[in-house]
Amino acid sequence: MKFNKLFAALSASAMLAAAALAPAHAAGSVSTDGSTSMEYLIGALGESFTEKNKDIKFTYSPTGSGAGIAAAAEGRTDIGLASRGLKGDETKTLDAHVVALDGIVVVVNPKNPVSDLTLEQIKDVYTGKVTNWKQVGGEDHPIVLIGREAGSGTRDGFETVTDTKDSCKYRQELTSTGDVMTTVSKNVNAVGYASLSAVSKKIKTVSVGGVVASEATIKDGSYKLQRPFLMVTKKGVEQTDAVKSFLKYALSPEASEIVKMTGVVPVAE
Repeated sequence: MKFNKLFAALSASAMLAAAALAPAHAAGSVSTDGSTSMEYLIGALGESFTEKNKDIKFTYSPTGSGAGIAAAAEGRTDIGLASRGLKGDETKTLDAHVVALDGIVVVVNPKNPVSDLTLEQIKDVYTGKVTNWKQVGGEDHPIVLIGREAGSGTRDGFETVTDTKDSCKYRQELTSTGDVMTTVSKNVNAVGYASLSAVSKKIKTVSVGGVVASEATIKDGSYKLQRPFLMVTKKGVEQTDAVKSFLKYALSPEASEIVKMTGVVPVAE
């Protein structure tokens, strides 16, 4: 997959600087599979890495967190991508490498006057206790609940933090972050959730308990609706030099500027 169009907005000088710091002299391929929320992040890291390592083929398949974790566990990809923490038996067979922290933002149509919701209000909206926008300071219109499909890391992160696991009354369950954005942008009564890194001008973000999602509020923990971005590898498997080289680069302080530019918060200092 080519990422040039996705990252045209990134600073050319920053990309070149990061590429210059990427490990060199590796060859082969690196396959990644999983979270659609990590598309911008993984694409930017892959592009800057391969600028320096011309002999390495880098690929990304946007299949969702659950599918990416399964692909890594079954050896069908070098690196699984997950926008949620590993659970239960997953931790026994997989290693998780936290590459960034991401804020999950509640998004509404730009014409919706609601600009802030508490976590409790968000829970009430998604579980059907609150069904009209006027109940949370908006206009007298029914709320249309938009969410992600089962297996989505964004959905898992959202439902875990809001304590709505298996109790959301979705009108639509969509298979990508982009679909959520488009649907909300076309329906004034809709509400959805998405990764902070994927936010666009066609929707409006809602602050949570008076706190706006930003690098600072995610890093200091004051913005409560957040989750990790993971690179997942299979335990006990010797990775190729190309994969080792990419992981080392992606998790290094040198790659932090690229991580920041994609809208998420790097963990490497």
